[in-house]
Amino acid sequence: MWIVGDLQGCLPDLRRLLAGIPADERLIFVGDLVNRGPDSLGTLRIVRALGERAVALLGNHDLHLLAVEAGIRRAHGDDTLADVLAAPDRAELIDWLRRRPLAHSEAGALFVHAGVLPQWSVAQTLAIAAELQQRLQADDYRDFLATMYGNEPALWNDALAGPDRWRCAINALTRLRFVDDRGAMKLTAKDGAGAAPPGYVPWFDHPRRATRGTPVVFGHWSTLGLLLRDDVLCLDSGCVWGGSLTALRWPQRTLRQVACPRHQAPGRG
Repeated sequence: MWIVGDLQGCLPDLRRLLAGIPADERLIFVGDLVNRGPDSLGTLRIVRALGERAVALLGNHDLHLLAVEAGIRRAHGDDTLADVLAAPDRAELIDWLRRRPLAHSEAGALFVHAGVLPQWSVAQTLAIAAELQQRLQADDYRDFLATMYGNEPALWNDALAGPDRWRCAINALTRLRFVDDRGAMKLTAKDGAGAAPPGYVPWFDHPRRATRGTPVVFGHWSTLGLLLRDDVLCLDSGCVWGGSLTALRWPQRTLRQVACPRHQAPGRG
């Protein structure tokens, strides 16, 4: 089994990466399939065509595509989503994308796009992610997407309900980098782990993190870069910024990487 870092529409680099992986090996993509790279449409098509061979998690850029397609958000100036929105198979791709999970557990590891709140166990993370996935699959998913924007509430509470609960959970799973001692998120900070705001630490270094003991594999944090610890593994090695696209064989923990041309100027987010 191979876990693949953030693609962000970098289809040529994905093709080169997959060329070195046997065609019968299972794949897990840790989210951000689309946006900012040169071919979001082709990337969606190739990952979808993998069928049951692959698990593709939702990242913040994937959710942004769903919101733009639904008319809830305007495209950003550096978005590369127009090819998807103009595609003849747009409806099929959007329907497939909104049915992807936000967390997955397999082979002794937990997979998410961005992070896990320190209050959450593995079981709770999967249950909350399933709750969000169910909302995305519902006929009124556009109403759900319309509630997901904003940075509050920053602190999880099991008693949260409705849009506040969903927004907090989506932010944790797709945008999280730093938390304070209570486990409250600092979503405006995007620098590397060594530049944590005062009073905050990377989410995975919280001393009371309930997922300790289970390896958590994630992407999202290009300014953190490749991180391979026993308990946490970040696979966002900044392909779209001119870094590399990374695949990790699990549980062997061997790497395959391809160097990427810069598709976006510096200005990471």
